[in-house]
Amino acid sequence: FGSGVGLSLVLGFGVAYACYYLNSIAKKPQLVASNDRFCRFLEEYCPVVTETYYPTIWCWEGRVQTLLRPFITSRPQVQYRNELIKTADGGQISLDWFDNNDSSYYPDASTRPTVLLLPGLTGTSKESYILHMIHQSETLGYRCVVFNNRGIAGEELLTPRTYCAANTEDLEAVIHHVHSLHPSAPFMAAGVSMGGMLLLNYLGKTGRDTPLMAAAIFSAGWNVFESVESLEKPLNWLLFNYYLTTCLQSSISRHRQMLEKLFDMDLVMKARTVREFDKQFTSVMFGYRSIDDYYEDASPCRKLKSVGIPVLCLNSVDDVFSPAHAIPVETAKQNANVALVLTSCGGHIGFLEGIWPRKCTYMDRVFKQFVQAVFEHGNKIFSM
Repeated sequence: FGSGVGLSLVLGFGVAYACYYLNSIAKKPQLVASNDRFCRFLEEYCPVVTETYYPTIWCWEGRVQTLLRPFITSRPQVQYRNELIKTADGGQISLDWFDNNDSSYYPDASTRPTVLLLPGLTGTSKESYILHMIHQSETLGYRCVVFNNRGIAGEELLTPRTYCAANTEDLEAVIHHVHSLHPSAPFMAAGVSMGGMLLLNYLGKTGRDTPLMAAAIFSAGWNVFESVESLEKPLNWLLFNYYLTTCLQSSISRHRQMLEKLFDMDLVMKARTVREFDKQFTSVMFGYRSIDDYYEDASPCRKLKSVGIPVLCLNSVDDVFSPAHAIPVETAKQNANVALVLTSCGGHIGFLEGIWPRKCTYMDRVFKQFVQAVFEHGNKIFSM
């Protein structure tokens, strides 16, 4: 009798949970775009953005997805070719190339489509989400190159300068360099988290004057003021902010001898939040009068109107790094080149799906379909 009651309770709970999941969790994303032609293009060639997203049933909450993705998802094997390029100020940038020379779809390297990938704040070419993007590109026959920000991919820091979300000089140098090597190859970019913010700020600055055909943005922080405020809430500080701050400090600690020429490194290493780190280090390095000036300049929402090429931006509304109320929905509607895809779940660079989400995520599928759509059918949106 007891086991029968227990079984009934389990079944009842399971049915109730399934109903809740199907009614409240699994939803179609919100597609925000003012350009009907762009919408039709996405519906036809990137249909994943209009399909119901079914988050992993046992970890759909945003913070949980954010925390688990690095540990759950697989890490595809990628063999890189490293290149160091010099910058105008005497520094150097590390690029990791996946040439895909075995591509049967594009055997001619001079015309092989190229995807420039920008990792997040302290990320490099070794991040699992970057490896998955390269794996997706490999199956389509494309070439990839990963832009590692200064000083974090094992290379030496030759000048007392690292990187930030607002300064696009290094990105401009990388885009010019890659395009000059393969001027006949179709060329686009994808940025994740801070990499997406940097890419958006570059696109807002250059408008149509860029060799990039299009761009994909994932989990960008649209308004830095709102992002840091969200991350400073007690639970978010415990789960994310303090760890991210220590990662930032770790990324510069091995360059301490170089950086001590300009900074009080003891004070920088005492920071306990991203805001404190940016106040003592990042904003000072790039010559801002205050941290508020830096955060205003780094916020992509202020430059979205000036983007001049097709851009697809994926965000989850439960991303504590980019709160839903800070996503510039109304601004996006004023630019025919911009499309936002907003999911109800997914967290920050999470977007896990399936019972055991080891391989492909929803974000990976959006990346693959959009990149393929641009390279193979892009002529249908470039005349927008």
